[in-house]
Amino acid sequence: MSVTKEAVIDRLRTVTGPDFSGNIVDLGLVSDIFIADSKVFFSITVPAARAKEMEPLRAAAERVVKAIPGVASAMVALTAEKKGGGMENAPPRPAPRPATSAPAAPARQQAPAGQQPGKRGVPGIEAIVAVASGKGGVGKSTTAVNIALGLAAIGLKVGLLDADIYGPSVPRLLGIRGRPQTADGRILKPMENYGLKVMSMGFLVDEETPMIWRGPMVVSALTQMLREVEWGPLDVLVVDMPPGTGDAQLTMAQQVPLAGAIIVSTPQDLALIDARKGLNMFRKVDVPLLGIVENMSYFIAPDTGKRYDIFGHGGAKKEAERLGVAFLGEVPLEMGIRESSDGGHPVVAAKPDGVEAKIYRDIAGRVWQRLQEEKAGAEGSAPTIVFE
Repeated sequence: MSVTKEAVIDRLRTVTGPDFSGNIVDLGLVSDIFIADSKVFFSITVPAARAKEMEPLRAAAERVVKAIPGVASAMVALTAEKKGGGMENAPPRPAPRPATSAPAAPARQQAPAGQQPGKRGVPGIEAIVAVASGKGGVGKSTTAVNIALGLAAIGLKVGLLDADIYGPSVPRLLGIRGRPQTADGRILKPMENYGLKVMSMGFLVDEETPMIWRGPMVVSALTQMLREVEWGPLDVLVVDMPPGTGDAQLTMAQQVPLAGAIIVSTPQDLALIDARKGLNMFRKVDVPLLGIVENMSYFIAPDTGKRYDIFGHGGAKKEAERLGVAFLGEVPLEMGIRESSDGGHPVVAAKPDGVEAKIYRDIAGRVWQRLQEEKAGAEGSAPTIVFE
């Protein structure tokens, strides 16, 4: 049974609007509705100041749409007019030089190392890059995996650390199963696939085992996966961070010499408010911000070629410009990316000649360029001693 927009709208009319004043459709709060492969996508506009209390409204809309016969799943997001966030008054960093297209494969040039004083590096790893987000559900892990593959595609030796202790998804995204071996009974050997060296808590516990850990346990687990793994010589270690700004994020930011951080956000203003929190955290601990990636930026209908900005568009780019942070690129909401990722075949590896793979490779190229700029800036800032 095919699902129609009219059927979705009729069901959404049963969802009461904020303060019980009419329904969300007649109040004009529902965005354009897009339906593909029995999956329904739309957003609901709410006041930014009341975003948290509106979560039951979003959940109710998602629930009634999922109940429609023929609907396989529904993706509903809250969006709002921007009313300010955590970093409006923060002084912007000088804007980095505009990123160009992906550079040619480097001739084994040395990757930049983290420059923060007092942070112990990891032997064999030249640069550690964190991929973070202010909230979950923005496609951070998929982005981290494909950026890592994009860096490998330009000739770098790349590792991937799944630091999302509570919800490790990298094993599934890379199609890796089994348990890691040990080199000497203590040091773990990373798992490998698609040319990446990989470590994740998902290799050590069953997928359905809940990780009910307090802060010190999280810190200990992250430290072991970072420093007690035989990473071997790597140009870049990409770290898929947990969403938010809790113990795991602070541990990585404060104790590890990160060469830079990438923030992943969706276009809507509410997601950007959370993304600013991540940006602010990295700035406070002097971790260079390599840039922002806008995920689920737009949708191109496969049957008509028409473009839909389901969750808004360009919000992350405008935020990057306002804060003086590089904009690394926009990734479309593409069913193929999700399907290939869920099947353990990330799009950069599975369809290297496709449009989506090129987008990720270009982002990876800009990440590498920003790493070189940060390294050059750090070296240029060192004092020069002259003897006369």
